[in-house]
Amino acid sequence: MRKTAIFKSDLFLMHDPGPHHPERIERLRIIYDFINRPEVKSRFVFPEFSPAEKQSIIHNHNDLLVQRVSETAGRSYDFLDQDTATSEKSYDAALLAAGSVIKGVDLLEAGEIDNGFALVRPPGHHAERDRSMGFCLFNNIAVAAYHAQYHHGLERIMIVDWDLHHGNGTQFSFYNSNKVLYLSTHQYPYYPGTGALHEVGTGEGEGFTVNVPLPGGLGDMDYAAIFNDVVLPVGRLYRPQLILVSAGFDIYHGDPLGSMSVGPAGFSYMTRCLVDLAAEVCDGKLLVTLEGGYNLKGQRDGALAVLSELLGGPIDDDGREFYLDDTLHERFKNSHRSHKAIVQAGEAAGKYWKL
Repeated sequence: MRKTAIFKSDLFLMHDPGPHHPERIERLRIIYDFINRPEVKSRFVFPEFSPAEKQSIIHNHNDLLVQRVSETAGRSYDFLDQDTATSEKSYDAALLAAGSVIKGVDLLEAGEIDNGFALVRPPGHHAERDRSMGFCLFNNIAVAAYHAQYHHGLERIMIVDWDLHHGNGTQFSFYNSNKVLYLSTHQYPYYPGTGALHEVGTGEGEGFTVNVPLPGGLGDMDYAAIFNDVVLPVGRLYRPQLILVSAGFDIYHGDPLGSMSVGPAGFSYMTRCLVDLAAEVCDGKLLVTLEGGYNLKGQRDGALAVLSELLGGPIDDDGREFYLDDTLHERFKNSHRSHKAIVQAGEAAGKYWKL
């Protein structure tokens, strides 16, 4: 089994956007309740980590945004935009969420862990340089990528974002850079309205943004085809030194905010693809960060599927259903571009990458 780290903290359960908000505490608690079981907890390592320092945050965000978010500290309720609410501990939780992925990068680069999963709140991939939005305060995955560049000298970082919603904040953080390859699968047209095929980056970054906009209703085999025909070929050509993942479980069938139809097996296959790619090109260095997901069963089952694949086997007897068996794995491996949207995404990426 691999040495898989889980980054968790009770502080992440203290970020409370208010009653009836989709990004509620229970979506993380239901995962924590499972992994806190002794027979599960013993399989993982749980590193200590600290809040991100301001300097790490302003690699990706400007001073005005950091100041605005800091002003929410201690307030029982505040709004950063119409969807993004905070509570007394939200600022502290946001700093710690960013700190968790910074620590994850450090441990991977030091060879102290094989891979990891940051089970954090608030999420991050919508937060732009000067704006918190879409339930996100600071952009955790972008902060991690900048940390890998500035503190570890990495020049090729791949970010894979399979959240239902396009990660506008992450895309625009690196839109003119070839040091970060951003690849997103997302429902389109949908919130936040970005992520069209023609959004490919600018300047030195042209071709290093790969968007796969999709209609609703796609399931496990469709996502397997995307990974087989777009994600893996591009990743092998780019040969990243580190792979970061924005894992949103709102593509789960039955999620109240989306209309995709991915199940635990689909999440398992996508994760196994990236585990295998990381082993092939970057010594296995893979860090996953939690983004969206609003069906509690889908949130738990998706996270356990990812953790099983990171670990390299079933978490425990109750978790065997979340680890992909050989027969289903072979079926997924043989899934290729059949849906028009996947074909179009492959053609768009093929202008820059020899797929």
